[in-house]
Amino acid sequence: MENIFGKTLLELTEMVVASGLPKFRGRQIAEWMYKKGVRDFSQMKNLPRELRERLANEWVISRPNKVDELNSADGKTSKFLLEFSDGVGVEAVLMRQPYGNSICISSQAGCNMGCAFCASTLHGMVRNLTAGEMLAQTFYINDRLREIGEKVDTIVIMGSGEPLTNYDNVLKYIRLLHEDYCLGMSYRSITLSTSGIVPNIYRLAAEEIPINLSISLHAPENNLRSMLMPINKKYPMDDVVKAGEDYGNATHRRVTYEYILIDGVNDNIKQAQELVELLKGQLASVNLIPINPVAERGWNRPSSERINAFEGYLSRHHITVTVRREMGKDIQAACGQLRNRHLK
Repeated sequence: MENIFGKTLLELTEMVVASGLPKFRGRQIAEWMYKKGVRDFSQMKNLPRELRERLANEWVISRPNKVDELNSADGKTSKFLLEFSDGVGVEAVLMRQPYGNSICISSQAGCNMGCAFCASTLHGMVRNLTAGEMLAQTFYINDRLREIGEKVDTIVIMGSGEPLTNYDNVLKYIRLLHEDYCLGMSYRSITLSTSGIVPNIYRLAAEEIPINLSISLHAPENNLRSMLMPINKKYPMDDVVKAGEDYGNATHRRVTYEYILIDGVNDNIKQAQELVELLKGQLASVNLIPINPVAERGWNRPSSERINAFEGYLSRHHITVTVRREMGKDIQAACGQLRNRHLK
């Protein structure tokens, strides 16, 4: 049976019309499935009983099962390993921030970007996720929050995978989030993180949807960035930063450059100087991320003194900078670690 979770209103309408039903049934089904979180046609009370039974024999509303869950000791971070019907598992994370509930979702099962510091890429990429599978991660957490009278407030597409190499599915997911028959989320509450797929950064800017863009930079010069991020050999750092600048100019949204701080690798003052020169004059900010150590990688977190020195240099030279608040360190917060544990 065909899974309809992740279908747009247009797609659902076309399906009901093709089944000989009136167009308005498409919106009814969409609102039951998305706005009310219903997973069973029998609960769609404004549909005739005979129709409910018929739909249950033709279509399915399939969402993933939870395989594992980890909760931080401070109660602020929860990590979920969710499994789809084909046995593929992905991670999604809930972070209870001062400004609301933020979630991080995956766009691919695994990743093939090969970044030297990342757990997600250790076993390569299994497959792209569909828009419905990304939406299902969101709904799993939103349903949990709904039980306590809360909801998802902001979404970061920053889990496993490179969103811009799964462009069409990711864009469909983003547009679904915004629709009034779904979650009705503001585009400005959605952030997409990319390793720097230059052509699709320009493509995203042309969509004219004002989502936030984060670009993984992690080094201020090409040799080091290529060592940390092999994708830099295809899309060099200067091209990535130029694409980020153009995205900011086109959307009037401040671009965030993510910079993982790794002890003795990319955290000295000379590299801070180079980063200032690279980003000078841009509508941009830098988010410093002290590395969450991954056992298989062997990288270490810098000392507080080195983190503060790097941050301070950027700030004194008029770069808007934040240090990411550490969350979930005690529950393997780095993307891919929980999934990898189960793969072992």
